[in-house]
Amino acid sequence: MKLPLYWIDAFTDRVFSGNPAAVVPLDTWPDAAVLQRIAFENRLSETAFVVRTGAARLHLRWFTPALEVDLCGHATLATAFTLFTQLGQSGNQIVFDTKSGPLTVARRPDGKLEMDFPARTAMRLDPAEVPAPMRESLAGTRPAEWLKVTTHAHYVALFATEAEVRALRPDFPRIASLGDARLLATAPGTDCDFVSRYFAPGAGINEDPVTGSAHATLVPYWAGRLGETILHARQVSARGGELWCEHVPGRGTAESRVRIAGQAVLYLRGELNLP
Repeated sequence: MKLPLYWIDAFTDRVFSGNPAAVVPLDTWPDAAVLQRIAFENRLSETAFVVRTGAARLHLRWFTPALEVDLCGHATLATAFTLFTQLGQSGNQIVFDTKSGPLTVARRPDGKLEMDFPARTAMRLDPAEVPAPMRESLAGTRPAEWLKVTTHAHYVALFATEAEVRALRPDFPRIASLGDARLLATAPGTDCDFVSRYFAPGAGINEDPVTGSAHATLVPYWAGRLGETILHARQVSARGGELWCEHVPGRGTAESRVRIAGQAVLYLRGELNLP
């Protein structure tokens, strides 16, 4: 069996930066074990698999080399970019049905692709409430504050300066000992609103270059702290990436949303040869 594969660098306008994701369009869903083996073979932080269900509606799933995840920003951006630029998608909006519900991606007049994600809230923690391996993974570095995502074992370490975030060298085995726990590090930016880094060794990703889903947590926090709804974010991994974000507070029964826009570029177009 042969399947097309597109390797897209997301949240960047040039190759060799941003976050690479593989996109594999399918006609029907094979067994999940096959999808996981493809993702493991690709060894990218995410491989996205997509099946069309309508003219502008598709079912989307994301796999790291180790497991299937319920939300991924850069691979969603990469999939939309592939559909619009490589597969002839018409119109300016796509809806993806995912484990996190329907996700809309719109093509903006400036050429960026804008994703609409559910916001994730985070609560403040006393340092003693943070699991010891997570605290110890920072090798004596002391965040100014700790947060935890209310629905996931994702911990946010808040620092005073961008330089502290850039200098972090976490102990990945300690984080991995907590299973699916993730570490987000963030601080005010020197020439953007805020910066971040993201570590998920338990999911097979020591450091993710650019993480759209993390901004579903970071944007509401920084919007509240800075008193702004429109934010420019930068992920300061070795590859780096740029994100243009908006916090849309919920009204009445409507949930709070986060809009995350970025650019993407094609690196490779190929074909998988499966038994």
